[in-house]
Amino acid sequence: MQDAVAIWKETLPTVLHGVTGRGVWAALNAAVPIALEEGLLVLGVPQGENELGGHLRMPQTQRLIEVTASKAANSAIRVRVIDGTTSEDFERSKRREAERRRMQEAEMTKLRAEMESRTNWEGVYEQLSRRYAAITNKSLPQNRARFYEDAISLIAEARQSQEKYDDMGERNFARCLERLAQYADVPAAIVAVEVLKKAGEL
Repeated sequence: MQDAVAIWKETLPTVLHGVTGRGVWAALNAAVPIALEEGLLVLGVPQGENELGGHLRMPQTQRLIEVTASKAANSAIRVRVIDGTTSEDFERSKRREAERRRMQEAEMTKLRAEMESRTNWEGVYEQLSRRYAAITNKSLPQNRARFYEDAISLIAEARQSQEKYDDMGERNFARCLERLAQYADVPAAIVAVEVLKKAGEL
């Protein structure tokens, strides 16, 4: 396969002919082909020339470059525009991109964990509501007592299944304790003691 310089030399005239506007022309003429890696043509613009990079990143311009470069290379080419015109600038850009992806993946992992935690405790919360609604003669303390014991076991089992105790999980756990306390007319701290004992934490 041809190198980045050869591909760009063949691509540039056609792209210049296909666009309008001094800004885009200036950006194309200032662009420096840096690398061609696995179908990715890397073009650099001088550091600090954000406006030039912006012209090249416009979807219409970028698409025209990719189509024209693909014809020149006889294979599919994608284009990436970076700040800087040297291979060192490209390496820095790759490191920043890798770090950005790592941060995004870490954030997604955190969000998934929070969603799983929330879903688990929301299920418990809904079960408490359904079980309380199913009690016959709620005014009788013995019926509420049976519900209370059953609910303590339900929450304790969910607590034991928790893999980690993050802030979101603790807040949703507390929400369930408070719901049971409300239903059973028992202080939330007492409910918490009963659940934590049954879960083996006290």
